[in-house]
Amino acid sequence: MADTVSYRPKAGEIPTQPGVYRFRDKNRRVLYVGKAKNLRARLSNYFQPLRSLHERTRRMVTTAASVEWTVVGTEYEALQLEYTWIKEFNPPFNVKFRDDKTYPYLAVTLGDRIPRVMITRNRNIKDARYFGPYTKVWAIRETVDLMLKAFPMRSCSDGVYRRAELTGRPCLLGDIGKCAAPCVGRISPGDHKSLAIDFASFMAGNDSGYLRDLNEKMKQAAGTMDYEAAARHRDAIQALEGVLGKSAVVLPENIDADVFGIAHDELAAAVQQFIVRAGRVRGVRSWVVDKELDMELGELVETVVQNAYDGPDAPPREIIVPELPEDTAELEQWLTQRRRETPDPSAARGRLTGRVELRTAQRGDKAAIAQTVEMNAKNALILYKTRRSSDFVARSKALNDIQDALGMDDAPLRMECYDVSHLSGTNIVASMVVFEDGLPRKDQYRRFSIPESTDDTESIYQVITRRLAYLKDAPAGAGSPVIEDSAADDDSAADEETALDAEGAAGADQIVDAAEGRRRKFSYPPNLLIVDGGQPQVAAAKRALDESGVTGIQLAGIAKRLEEIWLPDSDFPVILPRNSDALFLIQRLRDEAHRFAITYQRARRKRDIGTVLGEIPGLGPSRVKELLKHFGSVAQLRKATPEQIAEVRGVGPTLATAIFERLSEGGSR
Repeated sequence: MADTVSYRPKAGEIPTQPGVYRFRDKNRRVLYVGKAKNLRARLSNYFQPLRSLHERTRRMVTTAASVEWTVVGTEYEALQLEYTWIKEFNPPFNVKFRDDKTYPYLAVTLGDRIPRVMITRNRNIKDARYFGPYTKVWAIRETVDLMLKAFPMRSCSDGVYRRAELTGRPCLLGDIGKCAAPCVGRISPGDHKSLAIDFASFMAGNDSGYLRDLNEKMKQAAGTMDYEAAARHRDAIQALEGVLGKSAVVLPENIDADVFGIAHDELAAAVQQFIVRAGRVRGVRSWVVDKELDMELGELVETVVQNAYDGPDAPPREIIVPELPEDTAELEQWLTQRRRETPDPSAARGRLTGRVELRTAQRGDKAAIAQTVEMNAKNALILYKTRRSSDFVARSKALNDIQDALGMDDAPLRMECYDVSHLSGTNIVASMVVFEDGLPRKDQYRRFSIPESTDDTESIYQVITRRLAYLKDAPAGAGSPVIEDSAADDDSAADEETALDAEGAAGADQIVDAAEGRRRKFSYPPNLLIVDGGQPQVAAAKRALDESGVTGIQLAGIAKRLEEIWLPDSDFPVILPRNSDALFLIQRLRDEAHRFAITYQRARRKRDIGTVLGEIPGLGPSRVKELLKHFGSVAQLRKATPEQIAEVRGVGPTLATAIFERLSEGGSR
């Protein structure tokens, strides 16, 4: 692999001013748009040796054929230009938002001569004031029904209103007191518009003042023995209290804020947005983000906030996020501008004012609601992945697409995936995970200890050889096993040591139950065997498959660089669509194998060093922890001299010598 890409510009050619850069492919398509306060410093990160780049960044850099940049005057201008270009070019490596929900809103059409309150999913009504979004339509209907008792404004359609005007008879809502009936002149258009503005003002959070006024009017009416008016005011108070009762009080009444929670992994992120007005949760929104490049949480926050206020929604004065991005000041300036540009018919000058601030919540009520939002985001991410992988139609389509893409005779109803994990060549382990019908079978996961290996390809060869030893006497494509092991279907069962340990496949002849004469499930052959890696790993697995004599198993590898599928003896990979269910299933299988392998490797590493160091007199858990913290890894500790070990706090020369001698003994065995 080359140290870097051929189109790397010379360092002196890249300016040090703020700007926006674009990576393009050979067809001049824009692949990625980014900004920087110092273009030279930022772009140099992309042109490091390829082996040191994150696999997703390396994939973007190697896919691109050129890079260009535009210098601007300030970081704020860079933020604006980046936002504009992302919207214009829709680069495939920038964050993708998958908001498949069309949220219902409560809208008040304040721009109309006779304003109307309505439930709608259309966010483009001119001069309308929106409230929400709501998760359920019935929740808005209940809110409107209660609100009309206190603010009896028009809620009928245009057709019903015109018919009432022509006939001179109001609809049922006018007769039961839930509409002031401007259609027949019971209230003037000006007074009705004031009623609509009061409706919108109450929904926006100005509720305490209305309740105080109504209470005062009710007392005055009762004092003058106008009991009918007092009863109307009482009913209005009860209706408004009913509306407020549906919104949980989470913050003081003077707080208007949007609270964001983000849960993310390497492939996706789930975002939750709680809309808090006057201390109450007035709306909730959630969506999923596809991550093409490795991103820190701060970068993700910036993109999420920009997407949240890309439409007609006006930012509140306070936005609470899990982490502040690097260019917080510029993002606040952009949000403030968006707030001032947002029309608000109920505002004095038709525009919202005030500066927007981004904050993180450290303690108190705001931290509590931030934790709630984050918890909802984590649950949403789990639900997104679970639904996508557990949907029968999606799984069936994924399996059929994999069959077609790999040229298999049948759909891969049983797939096994293998991954190798180690720490600087020590504690080499591997994992085998099993998916049947597109779902994980955790009770059939297996782990391998590899005593010695030269590299990952050799490790793959050893693991596949040992696994296939169990299939030499089993016919390929055999049906499901008759006997199931008693292991539970969870990680704890799979985490127990299996027959495939350091002794290799020596116990392969034990797979047949002598008493029953029936095969155990570990001898059940897969339709598709996947290794984590590209051509070298696939070649090593094929060598093991050829030597085993087992036939009828399709072999493939998934390379992380381009998420491409490699087949044996193929010069070109199979490219599955980026958002296809087939690729998602293979990625999930690969990620599960990686998770299972790294968990086992870490457990072995912790157990090994803990056991070795725990045998040294005078070395307790706290000093072991201090040693590992000081050296950063077990490998570095093993390389240390007694003098270097003695530099650790709490470790003297005598104890350092004992540690050195014990680790030397352990390394020679």
